[in-house]
Amino acid sequence: MAESNEADWVSRFADDVIAESERRAPGKPVVVASGLSPSGPIHLGNLREVMTPHLVADEVRRRGHEVRHLISWDDYDRYRKVPVGIPGVDESWAEHIGKPLTSVPAPAGSAYPNWAEHFKAQMAASLAELGVEYDGISQTAQYQAGAYRAQILHAVRHRADIDAILDQYRTKKAPAKQQSQKPVDAAELEAAEGSGAAEEDDGSGSGVGYFPYKPYCAVCGKDLTTVTAYDDGTTELTYTCACGHGETVRLEEFDRGKLVWKVDWPMRWAYEGVIFEPSGVDHSSPGSSFQVGGQIVGPIFGGKQPIGPMYAFVGISGMAKMSSSKGGVPVPGDALRIMEPQILRWLYARRRPNQSFKIAFDQEIQRLYDEWDALERKVAEGTALPADVAAHSRAARTAAGELPRTVRPLPYRTLASVADITAGAEAQTLRILTELDPARPIGSLDEVRPRLDRAESWITTQVPAEQRTVVRAEPDTARLAALGDSERAGLKLLVDGLDSHWSLDGLTTLVYAVPKVLAGLEPDAKPTPELKVAQRSFFALLYELLVGRDTGPRLPTLLLAVGADRVRTLLGASA
Repeated sequence: MAESNEADWVSRFADDVIAESERRAPGKPVVVASGLSPSGPIHLGNLREVMTPHLVADEVRRRGHEVRHLISWDDYDRYRKVPVGIPGVDESWAEHIGKPLTSVPAPAGSAYPNWAEHFKAQMAASLAELGVEYDGISQTAQYQAGAYRAQILHAVRHRADIDAILDQYRTKKAPAKQQSQKPVDAAELEAAEGSGAAEEDDGSGSGVGYFPYKPYCAVCGKDLTTVTAYDDGTTELTYTCACGHGETVRLEEFDRGKLVWKVDWPMRWAYEGVIFEPSGVDHSSPGSSFQVGGQIVGPIFGGKQPIGPMYAFVGISGMAKMSSSKGGVPVPGDALRIMEPQILRWLYARRRPNQSFKIAFDQEIQRLYDEWDALERKVAEGTALPADVAAHSRAARTAAGELPRTVRPLPYRTLASVADITAGAEAQTLRILTELDPARPIGSLDEVRPRLDRAESWITTQVPAEQRTVVRAEPDTARLAALGDSERAGLKLLVDGLDSHWSLDGLTTLVYAVPKVLAGLEPDAKPTPELKVAQRSFFALLYELLVGRDTGPRLPTLLLAVGADRVRTLLGASA
């Protein structure tokens, strides 16, 4: 529908991509691309590099077109630095700086053969859970198999032309970074750094003038090499390495090296026929790789630059007890432990790529789930706006079908409260959830999974121990003895009404009604400012007597979790 297309960024890009593909390569599959460097944990900021083309590719598939979503694993990039806080990694990994990522040992204890495979596996598992369909391409495999040999030789023959293009940008200074008007959290700063490929040298500084190819040394395996001679006729290349080794090889037979990044990327656009590929902020400033690549791809490789947006940062709110590196950022697997795939997909689908957003690891996740559940109701009722319907559809399903979902999606905040109180005890959890709605009791915890599992994980990994709820083992006799007449009357009204209100909705009505009745009002009276003060005081009293604090989980959920008999005991009434 035109109205939907107007509001939906994915549909608009899909229109453009289909039209551009028909112009460039009629009758061939539409090619979209992402690039990921497994130089360390591939974080939630990097996930936007995948989700943006995935959502567009999926829309193109829904329209009946054949699509290839390529994910280039940039695993032939050099190992730049030792990330901090990676389990099984210490400073001894610094000896591998300069080697291809696939030649660096995996962290100690890893089941994978090298550094790149270790971090690729984490991301691949998350992409499978998110329903992302893609063709993975290892750049190590491509280079070492000689797939790009003709392109390498062509680039080297035209090195003077490439140098002239690059030289237009070398004297340009990137604009000074503006001071942010608001604090930027650590996650945004980390995401802004990108993979590091944008800072690679452009091929200047070799012993033969500009040279767009960098050999890896045959002895130390590193790229600390300098090309000292090259013969265009024989393709004989001589290099020396900082380790002291030097040799002469024939480039037309040599597969242990790679094009420098600013040449490598446009070469691949032409080689793969990429129509759509987004780029991060780090690749989009004047003189950066995406901009320069657009000037190289046509004159040198006879291709065209992909269309695609610049995407903005992804921030994080709250990272208590994160298992990621200190000061680092969580990876998609961390988010998928506390939220269902649909919710994470929705965060990327509902915001245009140039809009930044945050992923909640703190209490905001409860509000996020409330928003999602409200949207589900509106979609079911047919009252949601077209753009919201589109974002919901892209989150809940792909062209291949619906993502697995929770059969009975109870409110996340309720499940989190129950998980908090029960500490994961399944029998008690089932008892409480069954009593939430006696008219429609839960028959098995499987009905509320996987949402229940995500809520339990959030409680155990993201809520600090001092904020967890611990129900009193014995009544607070001192506080009970000091009760005022009004407080005592309020507790009696509550205890007397437990049996007749024993459901989530019933207890909600009861706890709000008690202060109204004490004030001489009807139970359904509209709240006044004075009444709200009285309710807050009454709620604080209940929390104090039940959990020893003045706040806690929502009272109706807490009462259900504690159980009627124990509530009576803790509130000073006889069982």
